[in-house]
Amino acid sequence: MKRIFIWALLIWITLTIPRSNSVEDEVKKAMIEFMDNLSPQNDVVLRLGNWGWNSTSDPCKDKWFGVECNDGLTTVRKIVLEKLSFNGTFDASSLCLVTSITVLSLQTNNLTGNLPLEIGDCKALTHLYLAGNQFSGDLPDSLAQLSNLKRLHISDNKFHGNLPNISRISGLVSFVAENNELSGRIPDFDFTNFDKFNASNNNFSGQIPDVKGKFEAESFLGNPYLCGIPLPNLCPPPLKTEKPKKISAKKILIYSGYVIMGSFILVLAIFIFLKRKKPRKENTESRSAMPSSTIASGETRKERSEYSLTSLESGRIPTLVVLGSPGKKTATLGLSFEGLLKAPAELLGRGKHGSLYKVRVENGVLLAVKRIKDWDISLEEFDQRMRRLDQVKHRNVLPPVAFYGSEQEKLLVYDFQPNGRSSESNGQVFDWGSRLSVAAIISEALSFMHDELNQDGVGHGNLKSMNILFNQAMEPCISEYGLMVVENENQHHSIMEATYYNDEESTSSQTTFKVDIYGFGVILLELLTGRLVQKNGFDLPNWVQSVVKEEWTVEVFDKALISEGANEERMVNLLLVALKCINPSPNQRPTMTQVSMMINCIRDEEERSLSFAL
Repeated sequence: MKRIFIWALLIWITLTIPRSNSVEDEVKKAMIEFMDNLSPQNDVVLRLGNWGWNSTSDPCKDKWFGVECNDGLTTVRKIVLEKLSFNGTFDASSLCLVTSITVLSLQTNNLTGNLPLEIGDCKALTHLYLAGNQFSGDLPDSLAQLSNLKRLHISDNKFHGNLPNISRISGLVSFVAENNELSGRIPDFDFTNFDKFNASNNNFSGQIPDVKGKFEAESFLGNPYLCGIPLPNLCPPPLKTEKPKKISAKKILIYSGYVIMGSFILVLAIFIFLKRKKPRKENTESRSAMPSSTIASGETRKERSEYSLTSLESGRIPTLVVLGSPGKKTATLGLSFEGLLKAPAELLGRGKHGSLYKVRVENGVLLAVKRIKDWDISLEEFDQRMRRLDQVKHRNVLPPVAFYGSEQEKLLVYDFQPNGRSSESNGQVFDWGSRLSVAAIISEALSFMHDELNQDGVGHGNLKSMNILFNQAMEPCISEYGLMVVENENQHHSIMEATYYNDEESTSSQTTFKVDIYGFGVILLELLTGRLVQKNGFDLPNWVQSVVKEEWTVEVFDKALISEGANEERMVNLLLVALKCINPSPNQRPTMTQVSMMINCIRDEEERSLSFAL
């Protein structure tokens, strides 16, 4: 009877006490299945002793061999299993159930089979190392879905076929694929960001894309059908062959009908013309007296869109100043004021002080035109400022390529950036590394501009996430630098049309720089929280400070960063930098040089952490 009671008690406990780690058990089960496929015989595991990797232990707390977790020991971040003579297959369908994994290295084993299509489900992967195995087959198209991938190393395998569209992965900085059987063209990667690339000893063909002078011939040798710089064998010029067009009998009949009809209309028109009386002389003269400059007058043509650029000062001969060092896109445009006005324009946005247009000029090049009204700056000072900005160059600050000034309004012309604003990511998910990189690049660019223009007293004056654009290489660029003059933060509050600036009195020439630092601090808060400062009364700085004051700091961070397993210590360090920037006292804020140094220290620590793990 006693034994029956004990069994009943055990069954009751099993049924009534809920399991608290069901998710962790699923992850553990997936990892064990992944290991079983890597080493079907489990001979290596048995030979080297207890590695963990079993259902009775925890991957993080019991330190499974080759597994590294986050600081809280709650999620698996990295799996590194190198030089272990594994001879099984890569089960990506199981591995990718571990959604937090960012680094996977299986280098120098004897793994066989294809790289599975399911690898595209490992969305958080930033580093994938598969070199030195016996993998074969085509690389799956799903590789291009790994939008967070930074390094892909697949050398010394038997992969063949064309590469998938991995050039669309904007953050890729390393691709190593030598000693395979890959074919087709090398994708047009953004080699500006690459620090490692090798495609040697494959079957690639065609012209090598522009590698920006960063890689030598050694990265491309052993591809007999590859040509172009940096290889010594130049590509032959393309052959222009035009096949003679065959005209069908049906088309001949149609064209003949057109000719007959046209001839009849022409004869009829000549007959009517001869019958008409000559127009009176005064009418002819009145028509010819219409000034050709009407297009630039305040009276616009009716057929013009309300978004045209033609409603400028009447009676003034307009002059568009093309700056001395425009970008490559605009250098050969022969850009003129009249051509700019005639070009079709699309309104992108309208604010209190002006509007932004996308303009397509005659040769198809897209420009962005900022139209500013009621800017209280003399034409002479405006001219001097634009020419001074043209002298100060930084690759991450968008320079004006032309400008026009009048008493009532000013036009600024820029190269159009197709990838849009940082606040409009077009569905792209930015991981922790990408956000940290954006912060570092913008801080360096702003620090450079502040140093160069310190004596001129020209800061940005309107720094916000809407003015951070992404260029063709998906690098962040600061736009509209120097278009506002700020005398105090109260004035800046009205310029920004936001709610996050404190009222204060200041007449220092350095006020604009201090306001820029505050604006940059708000951008850092947006990157960390995933929240954008809107015109809806939401006070992001005060909200963050109130949460931090209550010691709930982790609640500040974007849930996507927490799910990714981003390092909390480095996120907190970046948050501290942001709080320094938004200090209510301008004199207590750091300089942009100091801010840049602090952020680069955080980024260096992040890079060292990733390198150490490998």
